[in-house]
Amino acid sequence: MKTSISKWAETDRPREKMIAKGPMALSEAELIAILISSGNREESAVDLAKRILADCNNNLTELSAMELQDLMNYNGIGEAKAVCITAALELGRRRRESEAILHKKITSSKNAYDYIYPNIAELSHEEFWIILLKTNKQIIGKKLIGVGGLNSTVADPKKIFHHIVSEKAAGFILCHNHPSGNIQPSDTDIKLTKEIQTVSKLLHVDLVDHIIACPNAYFSFVDDNLL
Repeated sequence: MKTSISKWAETDRPREKMIAKGPMALSEAELIAILISSGNREESAVDLAKRILADCNNNLTELSAMELQDLMNYNGIGEAKAVCITAALELGRRRRESEAILHKKITSSKNAYDYIYPNIAELSHEEFWIILLKTNKQIIGKKLIGVGGLNSTVADPKKIFHHIVSEKAAGFILCHNHPSGNIQPSDTDIKLTKEIQTVSKLLHVDLVDHIIACPNAYFSFVDDNLL
């Protein structure tokens, strides 16, 4: 039988617990419970949040991929609550990019991954992007190069170098995602990288890295000595 959160000990209630101990003290279910505020006739907000997480294998990346209507299929989750959950997860995704921008430059493969993460890491199809850099690796911006399907995408070298020249970039980073979750580069990925590296040397532009992004991991050609 459902026990209302208001009947819980004050130290166990998610809001009061956060105020007293800070957000790090809360479980993911408790954080979501704060977002949705209330549950349904059978479940408290925490129990409902636990069920939603269980259906996503307790994986926030899977939860963030859910559509609003998927969330609204849960008894007790209306449009407003679904929007609130989605907005909170989107803010978390964008925080990665903001942290990279705060440093204003790419100093590691992790910086590059965090900067491109909101654009490609959680997509169900492949996209190819480039990050444009100044001489000191300060960020100029990022550009979408091509959109593909589940297993491949189009990366037109002419389009890549057009952006590099037009933005007067001194360096760039290739980025694409693998929706399968396998971060290892394909033979095609390696061949394309070598071809673009050859052209970049002729143009005296620095190919800094090639990042393959997935939701929970990434592959760096530089870190793995492929560049």
